[in-house]
Amino acid sequence: MPACTNAGRLRIGRFSESGRIYLITAVVHQRQPFFADWRLGRLVVKQLREVEEEGWADFLTWVVMPDHMHCLLQLRDRTLANVVCRIKSRSSLAVNQALGRRGRLWQKGYHDRAVRKEDDVKDIARYVVRNPIRAGLVARVHDYPLWDACWL
Repeated sequence: MPACTNAGRLRIGRFSESGRIYLITAVVHQRQPFFADWRLGRLVVKQLREVEEEGWADFLTWVVMPDHMHCLLQLRDRTLANVVCRIKSRSSLAVNQALGRRGRLWQKGYHDRAVRKEDDVKDIARYVVRNPIRAGLVARVHDYPLWDACWL
């Protein structure tokens, strides 16, 4: 499958601002549902937690879906590119090691949206955590194992 032709366009105009809240979406290469196995999804979650523990960003909410992830985060000490690269690279290593495989785990690039002051952050967070319901994976978000929100 050819590389994502939109990857370069996604970077145009990207600006990282410490303290700003961003909604991030990263997609698994060829939309393979690796994280349908929740144990592999937990390897991504481990990287989210490490990024937060290291002071790079605060995660307000996140969900790891079978073939992508969404994160609502507030940048602290790094750029958005640093944070996403860290999560994707280390989770790739961990998942590939767990599966005894090599190769790309994530598609190149990611989608980001800076949250404006007038946006309702909790509405965006609700949208993120309801992804498993909209996808028909569960009837209630609490039945899905790969999500969290800071308001709990």
